[in-house]
Amino acid sequence: MITCSLTYEIDPAKVDDFETYARAWIKIVNRMGGTHHGYWLPHEGANDIAYCHFSFASLAAYEDYRSRMAQDAECQAAYAFAERSQCIRRYDRSFTRPVLDGRSLTEEMPA
Repeated sequence: MITCSLTYEIDPAKVDDFETYARAWIKIVNRMGGTHHGYWLPHEGANDIAYCHFSFASLAAYEDYRSRMAQDAECQAAYAFAERSQCIRRYDRSFTRPVLDGRSLTEEMPA
């Protein structure tokens, strides 16, 4: 599994617009074969930072999703909404792999 993590710098006066954008992408990613883990919007602390995480089974599956996005009307509408509303100032994207199973230090670790 590969997880895409995004950190957004958003316009604090347009959090509602960003939430509309976020809800659209949750639906899109899930429809296109990914698993969306949600968005985290400002509450306490910095009022212009938001986070997002979604996963695909592999990097190849993510790359397939990215290529299909260019032809998908719902994706293009979401991008256009963000552009019109100017709710996003910038974003950073990184890819990680999760560790989801816990074990004690005394358990045998895989080679």
